[in-house]
Amino acid sequence: MANSTTQLMEQFKEGKYRDLLKDIYADEGMLAYQEERYEKALQSFEEIFGAKEVEIYSAPGRSEVGGNHTDHQYGKVLATSINLDAIAIVAKTDDNKIRLKSEGYNMIETGLDSMEAKESAYGTSEALIEGVASKFEEEGYKIGGFEAYVTSDVLNGAGMSSSAAFEVLIGNIFSGLYNDMKVDPVFIAQAGQYAENVFFGKPCGLMDQMASSIGGLINIDFEDPKHPIVKQVHVDFDAYDHSLCIVDTKGSHADLTDDYAAIPTEMKQVANYFGEEVLRKVDKNEFYLNLPKIREIMGDRAVLRAMHLFEENKRVDEQVEALEQGDF
Repeated sequence: MANSTTQLMEQFKEGKYRDLLKDIYADEGMLAYQEERYEKALQSFEEIFGAKEVEIYSAPGRSEVGGNHTDHQYGKVLATSINLDAIAIVAKTDDNKIRLKSEGYNMIETGLDSMEAKESAYGTSEALIEGVASKFEEEGYKIGGFEAYVTSDVLNGAGMSSSAAFEVLIGNIFSGLYNDMKVDPVFIAQAGQYAENVFFGKPCGLMDQMASSIGGLINIDFEDPKHPIVKQVHVDFDAYDHSLCIVDTKGSHADLTDDYAAIPTEMKQVANYFGEEVLRKVDKNEFYLNLPKIREIMGDRAVLRAMHLFEENKRVDEQVEALEQGDF
């Protein structure tokens, strides 16, 4: 149920949502910061769009634990959502237009009447919004206009999948505003990947979006990418006196799309050697038997990347088994 921006700001000040914030962010030391963050976001929305009834949506960043760079080869991954997220203050509108202001960026205005992938829009937030909307519409889900103010703690280009969090955020907004919050999280992730591949121009796999959309520590098998097998892995890191810590190295991979694209390209070249489209369909023993010839044709890097796929699939299985058995 929507509440007014003014009511929500007062409720956050009163601590009404402290328990909910603790469930979302886990760390009690972050609660005062999060309350202030939500208040500021509501205030910013009000300053831009006016005081009105709104809903609040969140989508987390993610960290891979095992299986990185295997999803595009239909591999296996172990990934987790993190307590750094993107949040959106959103008001439904009765037109077919989206007006979205992200903190620190210019206002985005886009219509939903004509959504086509355009190379001129590659790399833009507009492309991600239109891509997610297009996939929703293609699958028969309702879409429509909204106004939104977005602020994100998921750092850009820092390996926490800020783009996936944004895509999942948009998917959740369409799900909540127009589909009674009944859109499957797996489909929301797939819509995000579609947006990134087709509209944004980046050939990513599905791990980032799945980790953000489903949440928690998850094991995913992408052997059938249209119907990935997803399993929650329940483990209490506190019981082992461990936490996953993310360090800001001040580096960025934001401009490395071409380098990223070379990874699946070279892996697929190895798969093509065996008459397959992706490495998951290649027999591991056949690969190693043919390794000298593949190395001669494609070079060391392609071989090492193929080896990575086979070894990571094995490692993910072993990681999940160990965690489920309490063997930290």
